[in-house]
Amino acid sequence: MQIPQSIDEVQALLAAQDYVCDRALGTVAFLALKLGRPLFLEGEAGTGKTEIAKALAAGLNRRLIRLQCYEGLDAASAVYEWNFPAQMIAIRTAEAEGNADRDLLQRELFSADYLIERPLLQAMRPDEHGAPVLLIDELDRTDEPFEAFLLEALSDFQVTIPELGTIAAPEPPIVIVTSNRTREVHDALKRRCLYHWVDYPDFDREIEILHARAPEATQALSREVVAFVQKLRTEDLFKKPGVAETIDWAKCLLALDVISLSPQVIADTLGAILKYQDDIQRLQGSEAKRILDEVRAELAPA
Repeated sequence: MQIPQSIDEVQALLAAQDYVCDRALGTVAFLALKLGRPLFLEGEAGTGKTEIAKALAAGLNRRLIRLQCYEGLDAASAVYEWNFPAQMIAIRTAEAEGNADRDLLQRELFSADYLIERPLLQAMRPDEHGAPVLLIDELDRTDEPFEAFLLEALSDFQVTIPELGTIAAPEPPIVIVTSNRTREVHDALKRRCLYHWVDYPDFDREIEILHARAPEATQALSREVVAFVQKLRTEDLFKKPGVAETIDWAKCLLALDVISLSPQVIADTLGAILKYQDDIQRLQGSEAKRILDEVRAELAPA
């Protein structure tokens, strides 16, 4: 599928994949696609940063290649590895057969036949469906040396393998970089990207998102769920629930055939929206009832 030619087309493409996108995010996504620039999405966990990459890949019928970042991730793990077991078998086979041409054997051992391609190298390869979507997820979990390495990949869309040389992408991949902002990402990398802060949605947009992802929920239950979660985000919690938790909670309530929130139902299902015991304990007992009463007062018709 061709790249969308307008902001409205980007929003429609994402909406077709049940991703509700506001105008600001649609604009920066359109510009990233139009200009071939990486898109850097920063925000709280659970606000839909990863999902936009999945939605773009599905909507454009492109391959999604995901590099999940973690502490200690290095260039070799992100780009390539050599298949050492297969290389050892080849060496032993050559020795058994009396093959004495060491130069030839070395060239064979460090050829594409023994190369294990990791996400960054995979993203540089041609694809019949068009340039893939490369998701570099949770970059803030890595360290600065890996960020420095990424500069080459995101500037020139190429990677270097000492044994094989430089491999450049025939067509730049569509790059989405996400960060939960557990630490600051270096300015040098951000300058190579278009930037957007993905915030929690307002009430109406979160209702729209929930309707897209959990259409079985009634309007009344959806409004209670969204209002309750949004009220939770104003509380002094260690980890505020994201949109992903709103969707998960609604699906849990549907599985339990719940048609309306109650303090007991909330207490029984808090693990769907809160992930830390201190937060769960804080909402036990009268606290959940207090918030629910406030929610119902706000939702009551004037």
